[in-house]
Amino acid sequence: MTSHAKLTPSQTIGPFYWGTLVNAYRCDLAPPGVAGERIDLALTLHDVQGALVPDGMIEIWQANSHGRYNHPDDRRNLPLDAGFEGFGRASTDREGCARFSTVKPGRVPWPHGDGVGGLQAPHVNISVFARGVLNRLATRLYFDGDPALPEDPVLKMVEPARRDTLIAKRDGAGLWHLPIRLGGPAETVFFDV
Repeated sequence: MTSHAKLTPSQTIGPFYWGTLVNAYRCDLAPPGVAGERIDLALTLHDVQGALVPDGMIEIWQANSHGRYNHPDDRRNLPLDAGFEGFGRASTDREGCARFSTVKPGRVPWPHGDGVGGLQAPHVNISVFARGVLNRLATRLYFDGDPALPEDPVLKMVEPARRDTLIAKRDGAGLWHLPIRLGGPAETVFFDV
């Protein structure tokens, strides 16, 4: 008697997860009383052809306005804000946009033992999940005009011509916009983390 078992092929996340993921959405990261400058983010997701992706999911992770992560590994003597976890998750809407309300993050140290040292510019870490994407894509959002951008050790590693794909622009209403492009000539810089 022989067995003819077949392996199940890998596939992107299925619709059976959708209800669980949607119920875990948290797009307002900063409840009243959290210190710092309140900001709103609009992250639009575009596929390789430039079309908007209405069924993607974006997660963000950031430090609080004091530059401290709400994580056990961040033991620096900086304040933590009650109710601020620094994590958010939202799906993209019909216009391919995921929105978050939070506070502008403070600067965090460059922790790597490569001798570079220094502080990173305020940034938001982003994870992208979408159809056709088997593993999360990791990128960052920086803030246009921030004086710390030229000294950010991560941004310095990015080819100068591509840095703009990581820098959000603020509109007249104060909303920070960042298009995230999954491919094409203006593809967003993604990091291997």
